[in-house]
Amino acid sequence: MRRYRALSAVIAASGVIALASGCAAGTGGADDADAEYDASAELEGRLDVMGFSGVDEVATARMDRAQELLGEGVEVRLTEGELDLQQFLSAVATGSPPDLIYANRDQIGSLAARGAILPLDRCIDGEGIDTGMYVESALAQVTLDDRIYGIPEFNVVQVTMANADLLQAAGLSLSDVDGSDWDAMSAANEALTDSDGGRLSVIGVDSKLPEFFPLWAKANGADLISEDGREARLDDPAAIEALEWAVSIYDAQGGFGAVKAYRDSADFFGEGNQFASGTLGAMPMEQWYINVLNDVSPDAPMAFDTVKDRQGEPLAYASGSAWAIPAGAEDPEAACRWARAMTEVDAWQAAAQARLDLRTEEGKPFTGILTGNAEADEVIREMVTPGGEPWDTAVAAMYEANDHTFALPANPADAEFETAMQDAVNSVLSGQAEPTDALARAQETAQSALDEAWGRIGSDEG
Repeated sequence: MRRYRALSAVIAASGVIALASGCAAGTGGADDADAEYDASAELEGRLDVMGFSGVDEVATARMDRAQELLGEGVEVRLTEGELDLQQFLSAVATGSPPDLIYANRDQIGSLAARGAILPLDRCIDGEGIDTGMYVESALAQVTLDDRIYGIPEFNVVQVTMANADLLQAAGLSLSDVDGSDWDAMSAANEALTDSDGGRLSVIGVDSKLPEFFPLWAKANGADLISEDGREARLDDPAAIEALEWAVSIYDAQGGFGAVKAYRDSADFFGEGNQFASGTLGAMPMEQWYINVLNDVSPDAPMAFDTVKDRQGEPLAYASGSAWAIPAGAEDPEAACRWARAMTEVDAWQAAAQARLDLRTEEGKPFTGILTGNAEADEVIREMVTPGGEPWDTAVAAMYEANDHTFALPANPADAEFETAMQDAVNSVLSGQAEPTDALARAQETAQSALDEAWGRIGSDEG
């Protein structure tokens, strides 16, 4: 949430961005976006990349391959750490941007609308990138007004994680906590919750608010924003019902504050994590936590499944990263080739092999890698090694979830939209507002931001 507040503040203070780049989404792109792309040209010079650090074997295996495709004439320089939006937008405004950025996909819409990054029509055609190989929800997150502004990389989904011993002791099963039956999940929450001297000692169910509100809304049939990114639907009755229910999970345990304080005290990444210590019944969680648990507490009594919607179908709220080329980049050809090289099937296969080799050396199973490339995912899935139960079931659930994803579509006010939504959820969690009123206010704020942003694009086109 802090990232969205920061992006909103930066954008609000950076009205020069669209002027500096000379265009906005839908105008046909800046001059360098429409220039002829010479895919056969020998590349040379320096490729400045912001927001990406090659810190593990999955990154370095692909970086080595990308460097080979770029050629010896190109020096790649990485700016360490996550993308600094203030630094990036200032660089665009002053005409000295990096050649390539590594961003969260839900940042792409706002950056594209203000002309801070380029549409990738020429890049995609010039490098022969098959956009059909990307996960549909991932591609939608980087597509604004029918133009693609980013090349998807990793994909993140959720699965249901639970303590099998706690479930068994309470006479429950995974189907009671996977989201398919909210009444059953509420009952399971009360059965699993425990307190010691009036203080919470076992969290029954964690519905993971505020971040997973879109997941529960979608599970109840609500799309929080229209497919074209123009209409906010935060006050949809199904969304209100979803928020009421997800908050009630905390209310039954003494309130969100009590649950959050207790879960924040857990050894989340260590051997004393909440599942290993028996202090959490169940929660939806991103798939990367499977590896964490397998590494630090392989003997924890875990159970895994997909998250389900209210019709019992698997569902996951996808997020992830993407490569984008800034307006004014000195070497968009090299940037585009890097983005292609880092995300195509052969690159992901090399990365998976590097991870597999390391896990084999450590005597641990290789549980796969989820990417924005659906074809690569199929190849990598064949490389997964058995780890025994419950880890094999966890991997199966991860891949099944990855086949049933949705995402909030790109829009030119994505930061403002997200902030309005998160503020509404937090106001309910803190007891300052009721769900209906909070989402009504958020709807008004979000729609106003969307109307203004889309109107600005239309004005620039004119």
